Amino acid sequence: MNGNRLFTLACCGLGLMAFSQLLIAGMALAVRVEEGRQVRIVEKKVEKLVPIRISVPVAGDPPAKPMARVEPVLPPVPEPEQLVTPAIADPRSELLVTEARKARIAGDMGAAIVKLEEALVESPGDPTVLYELGMVHEMMGVYEKAADYYEQVFQLGVDGAGNLYEAAAAKLRDGFEQPGDLLGKLALGRVRIFNDAKAAGGQRVVLTVPVQKAPGQEVEAGEIEVAVTFFNKTDKNKIVQLEDDTWAESSWVTVPFDWAGGEESLRMNYQIPVRDEQTAHLFGELTYYGQVVTLTYKGEVLDVQAWPRDLAARIGQAAPAGEQPGDFPEFLDQDILPPNFDPDIPLLNPLPGE
Repeated sequence: MNGNRLFTLACCGLGLMAFSQLLIAGMALAVRVEEGRQVRIVEKKVEKLVPIRISVPVAGDPPAKPMARVEPVLPPVPEPEQLVTPAIADPRSELLVTEARKARIAGDMGAAIVKLEEALVESPGDPTVLYELGMVHEMMGVYEKAADYYEQVFQLGVDGAGNLYEAAAAKLRDGFEQPGDLLGKLALGRVRIFNDAKAAGGQRVVLTVPVQKAPGQEVEAGEIEVAVTFFNKTDKNKIVQLEDDTWAESSWVTVPFDWAGGEESLRMNYQIPVRDEQTAHLFGELTYYGQVVTLTYKGEVLDVQAWPRDLAARIGQAAPAGEQPGDFPEFLDQDILPPNFDPDIPLLNPLPGE
């Protein structure tokens, strides 16, 4: 009896073990089936061959046209903005600066300073007024004061001072040229005078003033100033200086300067208007007597020519050392002028065939 019970228990254990193994195998199979259902994406790089057709020229065929080369289109390069001198806003200050410049060129530094200081009161901080004050003090040899004015212009920057900013910066960087440093760079040539006493509208005088540059010298055209002071003679033999600037007009023959032949020429047209009978009776008739020509570079007088020579004493300018007694102006005589000479453009030779 006990043997039967033991056999029964053994069979039950073996059945239980077999059922467990079947259950484990079923679960493993279910997992594998589930993994097989997942979609796998595999990326592969496949190189595609693109055929290139190369035509072989055959005898008699026209030559193939070369392919046009396409240049890249680049944006235009903006041109640098050119600096200019700021305009003086106040008309009275502008007039004072103009008068101060005339006084400076004539050598009257005291009058120039008075007018510039008055202009500075009217237009405080104006770069042109400050720069002119610097130039006057530089010419007087008061370099510390001149540097102070240049420094004020420099502090205004490009927006406030325009091209005067660069000029002031150069003054502060390079220092000041001492008197005599500029001698030998520029000089006046022989002045040519064309006097037409019978011109319509009154006696007319045309001057040709050559400015000569020494070889190898670099000069700034904007710093060159030529001043011409005319003198007239009354019918009572009195010599008087011209006061009406509207009687004279000046222009450079070549602009910009190319210094062809080592010189540039200034043309000065001067005409004495015909006076009415009442004015002539009160003040007398006027005729051309002569002029004083002054060449200035960077505020320094380099050369002076006066004709007649006694006129130099009337404006307080002396000719530089080394002037030869034979340096007389050249007078153009109407009797020996070419037949086609045009008095309105006396600096030009008549064209061939005219």
